[in-house]
Amino acid sequence: MMLDYDHLTKTILALTEGETDAVALMATVACEVHHADARFDWTGFYRVTDPEMLKIGPYQGGHGCLVIPFSRGVCGAAARTGQTQLVPDVEAFAGHIACASSTRSEVVLPVFNGAGDVIAVFDIDSNQPAAFTATDATALEHILRSVFGRL
Repeated sequence: MMLDYDHLTKTILALTEGETDAVALMATVACEVHHADARFDWTGFYRVTDPEMLKIGPYQGGHGCLVIPFSRGVCGAAARTGQTQLVPDVEAFAGHIACASSTRSEVVLPVFNGAGDVIAVFDIDSNQPAAFTATDATALEHILRSVFGRL
């Protein structure tokens, strides 16, 4: 059963219409995306709080790592390169940080503001291997652009 990204996008855009607070937007997106698909075991944001540094933001699921430098892990790679990281097997990703031992695969997307700066990354973990596809990545990139591009 493929996730209905059109419906999810419309729901998120309706809920976030007119909102310009980044944390409020992150909380809403994390909640709606997390509950939209059983593959999504941990769904949340790491915010850029200092140069080359990510700190935990709004999320759904078990506790996450509190701080991730740009130099480490899948989240760091997304922040550092500004490119989506689609990881079918976290064990095979050099430098993967195991915030949760149950994570088997993940997708991490950079979050850009209207000026094109990376303000956060959006991390979705799954306890299933190879849970995410390029279709997921593209649809999620569109949602993030639509919501955070107004900041």
